[in-house]
Amino acid sequence: MWKLLKRSLKMGRLTDKGMNEEIPHSQSQSQLQSPNRSLHIRHLDCGSCNGCDWEMSALLNPVYDLQRFGFDFVASPRHADILMCTGPLATQLNQAATTTYEATPHPKLVIAVGDCAINGGVFKQAYAAHSGVGEVLPVHVKIPGCPPTPEDMLKALQKLTEKDLA
Repeated sequence: MWKLLKRSLKMGRLTDKGMNEEIPHSQSQSQLQSPNRSLHIRHLDCGSCNGCDWEMSALLNPVYDLQRFGFDFVASPRHADILMCTGPLATQLNQAATTTYEATPHPKLVIAVGDCAINGGVFKQAYAAHSGVGEVLPVHVKIPGCPPTPEDMLKALQKLTEKDLA
């Protein structure tokens, strides 16, 4: 245990803020639209009721088959290109959401899934929740609905690869 602590103090944070700044923004966006590239999604639950999460998990079933379009879910933000956020962003998750965003390498995009992630939804005036993910993270794409259908999510992901977001 002490060896691990000493090693982590010696090495510092593995994901530094300045490490990802080497790629110019216009070049990084064009890499995201490359047809020969698969995009990896990290789901970030920001205090949702799990309605959007269930619909998001339906994207992997044989009906929608998200992987045939070149998308896949990953377990680590270090391997992700896209953060799909659900929920209004509970105040207890501020630091976790920021750390996850910083750990995601450039180019990265944030998608707000559902009304709660966009503007707070039914939790809008709650004392322990923000009015959407956009108050803490820069949101690039919004998918409205309570919950949005898997078709809506799939269409938004497909449009993401077709148009330039710069």
